[in-house]
Amino acid sequence: MLSSLSPCPSPNLLFSNSKPLSLNPNPIRLSFPLHCSNSTTASTSTPATAVPTPSTDEVSQKRWRQRKFYPGEDEGICEEMRFVAMRLRDESAESAESEATEKDDENTWQPSMEGFLKYLVDSKLVFETVERIIDESTNESYAYFRQSGLERTASLTKDIESFKEQGFAIPEPSPPGVSYSTYLKELAESSAPSFLCHRYNIYFAHATGGVGIGKQAFQKLLEERKLEFYYWEGRKLEFYNWDSDPQVLLKDLRDSLNKLSKHWTRNEKNTCLKEATKSFVYLGKIVRLIILL
Repeated sequence: MLSSLSPCPSPNLLFSNSKPLSLNPNPIRLSFPLHCSNSTTASTSTPATAVPTPSTDEVSQKRWRQRKFYPGEDEGICEEMRFVAMRLRDESAESAESEATEKDDENTWQPSMEGFLKYLVDSKLVFETVERIIDESTNESYAYFRQSGLERTASLTKDIESFKEQGFAIPEPSPPGVSYSTYLKELAESSAPSFLCHRYNIYFAHATGGVGIGKQAFQKLLEERKLEFYYWEGRKLEFYNWDSDPQVLLKDLRDSLNKLSKHWTRNEKNTCLKEATKSFVYLGKIVRLIILL
């Protein structure tokens, strides 16, 4: 193609040694090649066509559409953990059905005074650990959850003191409570999101299912005269009483955690879901202390 291009004429050559231009009505028109090249400036390359590249936002949106979504993700991390709890409940129900015997449920539910006290002592250790970490830690994420109204350490202290006044020997914390307390301390240092998810599940489990289990065990101990009825007449365990509606307090806690979790990565949220399973396992071991096996 270059061979077909004629050299561009030099302006000096066009106008040197030429006669003055006349006012001829039909002058000679000078024409120049449409494609001209200079031997010294000719280029052997043609302009490359720019290929559009996707923007960062487009790539992010594509990855967002392709990644896996988790049940409850649109509503927040607390809803995601609720689905985990529901799955564990269903699995536990299936396991219980497969291992069911001919024994009546009333006969298998036999709380003991010793076991109930262990349950209270271990619960106090766990709540005390969580609440001390929240109050004393310098982690800014924990500051949002102080004085939530759900704290149970003071209430458990009163209840345990009441049993002590009746002459009951108060046991030392047992392995389930000690191991969970130790784990929470380690988790609070290594992963704030995971620790906060444990904290939420602890309060949630107690304010929902834990209240029913504890009251049932306490009432059964009263009926079997393992507790002085007249001492407890008109009284209630402080562990199961709040100054405000616990469901409203839980909602406030849930809203705060969901808001904070918006700043977490998907990997951090996935870790929280795994930790949710662990929290229910730890709490289940403490609740089972009530039953005399």
